[in-house]
Amino acid sequence: HVQLVESGGGSVQAGGSLRFICAASGRTGYYCMGWFRQAPGKEREGVAVFSGGAGNIRYAASVQGRFTISRDNAKNTVELQMNSLNAEDTAMYYCAAADYAVSPSRSLEVRSYRFWGQGTQVTVS
Repeated sequence: HVQLVESGGGSVQAGGSLRFICAASGRTGYYCMGWFRQAPGKEREGVAVFSGGAGNIRYAASVQGRFTISRDNAKNTVELQMNSLNAEDTAMYYCAAADYAVSPSRSLEVRSYRFWGQGTQVTVS
């Protein structure tokens, strides 16, 4: 049984920082893991992902330079450090994983991922 569990969400003032951790269980060897988010009334969007076998990383343009994704393959975890948060970052954040080598060009697309966490809320005021 595959399970992705996120932790670390919360509320923060604008300009602050938060850190997420996603722990994957039930299997090993996810080729692609990353973070997505969904704000009220908006579609889910890719934020930061590892894709492909060479550890390629992609960021959404809106978070480039502020967010940093890291991965520990031995522990099957992926982390997201978020700095300089602003109100537009308010959303439910989801961990996602794929058990195949997602093409980098598709790595920020929701449809590329089969496994999802339950989500954790971030509120920036």
